[in-house]
Amino acid sequence: MRRFAAALIAAVLLCACESTDVRTIFVGTYSDGFYAFDFDVNAGDILPAEGEYGSVAKAAMPNPSFLSISGNHVYAVSEMPDSSASVWAWRYGGGGFDLLNRQPSCGADPCYVSASKKEWLAVANYSGGNLAVYRLLPNGHIAPVDTLINSSVGGPDLSRQESPHVHCAQFVHEGKQLLFSEFSADAIGLADITSAGLRNYRLAAQLPPDFGPRHLLERDGRLYVIGELSGDIAVYDFYENGRTQLRQIVKADAVGARGAADLHFSPDGRYLYASLRLQNDGIAIFRADDQLVPAGYQTTGPHPRNFTVLDNWLLVACRDSNQIEIYARDPLTGVLTDTGRRLSVPKPVFVQVQ
Repeated sequence: MRRFAAALIAAVLLCACESTDVRTIFVGTYSDGFYAFDFDVNAGDILPAEGEYGSVAKAAMPNPSFLSISGNHVYAVSEMPDSSASVWAWRYGGGGFDLLNRQPSCGADPCYVSASKKEWLAVANYSGGNLAVYRLLPNGHIAPVDTLINSSVGGPDLSRQESPHVHCAQFVHEGKQLLFSEFSADAIGLADITSAGLRNYRLAAQLPPDFGPRHLLERDGRLYVIGELSGDIAVYDFYENGRTQLRQIVKADAVGARGAADLHFSPDGRYLYASLRLQNDGIAIFRADDQLVPAGYQTTGPHPRNFTVLDNWLLVACRDSNQIEIYARDPLTGVLTDTGRRLSVPKPVFVQVQ
């Protein structure tokens, strides 16, 4: 009996050790839809399913290049260069996507979408050069556009900054403010969110000329901005009233490729990662102490437009190789190691683990 009990306990412990922690990966593309995949966090690999490319589900729409996931709702931009540009609301139930509704993005080539507490939705229109803000209804639907803010020019690059471009929008300070990158003005704009809508639009930060701010994020009272053109990361102290004070500018792109793209922290906040394209494509790694300190560089496949970070993994959407690449991440050093594992999907430009 004792031997049987010991064997039973050992079997239970073995099962516990081998239990699978499965998360959902959402992949946006420059193709005819976006996908949901199952990701085994313990193994660091995709669990194949019956859907297209081994996906759990697909949402069919044109050029869903960026998504925002809010609970079981997914908001996706359709990055089109004409009046068909739009933002779509979907409900994800684990077995498939149900379309709720869609609204015009009010500008060409929407490239970023951000949801705030199921109350507001912001869309950055790159070629349209404006920011569109919508109310979210209690059922997850998108109401008609509430506010449009037009960006401006002022940067010195006459080929890249010749017309207004907005590339990113983030709700900060518990949804009380909205930050957005004004690529062609080398600036970060800020607006207050009130029950009546956006109010008090103003300049949050004026970046150096030829910076080309692309993506930004706020963490622990600091604002981080990556410059697509300069290849730099600017760090600001960022206060509740929206005031900023520059702390540091650090070089991420050492070869001057003018294609810096995405920016994400590790979950514990110890490391900051930045994706770089067009030359020496890869991920720059920084230790996030009082100052950002370079901690390494990992080359990737071509055109790593977007990526996501888990505790021990970093997944990169490499558009021009039609693959999501999976890297093991050392949580102590921040260093990445290529696992060789790949997920094939057409022109992936967005990846996020939920």
